Amino acid sequence: MELVTPGIGLVFWTAIAFICLLILLRKFAWKPILGAIHEREQSIDEALNKAELAKQEMARLTAQNQDLMQQARAERDEILKEAKTLKDSILNEAKKQAQVEGSKLIEKAKIEIENQKKAALAEVKDQVSSLSLEIAERVLRTQLDDKTKQEALVANLLKDVELN
Repeated sequence: MELVTPGIGLVFWTAIAFICLLILLRKFAWKPILGAIHEREQSIDEALNKAELAKQEMARLTAQNQDLMQQARAERDEILKEAKTLKDSILNEAKKQAQVEGSKLIEKAKIEIENQKKAALAEVKDQVSSLSLEIAERVLRTQLDDKTKQEALVANLLKDVELN
């Protein structure tokens, strides 16, 4: 029954033991515990600050990356545009050059045809003149076989010469 109804002495010594315990705990345990808690709080704050800085850096890098991508796309579009322009100019120049060369070839062919035609006409004329001389020679031989025919021809030619 003493435990249920404690005496004054017990309460007094229990209170003194409790106060001594509190003083000892405050002096030796609470300061290190509170210091560790404070250090932990500071490290958590630093980690949160570092995380916020990392988040801001990531946002900045993402924005920078998007800017770089946009610039790269613009450069790519510019290069493609220049390449297309260059291709078109090369094609147009090649077409013009082909037309000029085609015209030159056609003109050369016409000149060659004309030269061949002239050469063929000259050859035909040579052959005609050769044949005409041959025919005339044969005709004259047949006519001049006879001496009387020769004298008549010479007399006839002399008349023509004297008249002119």
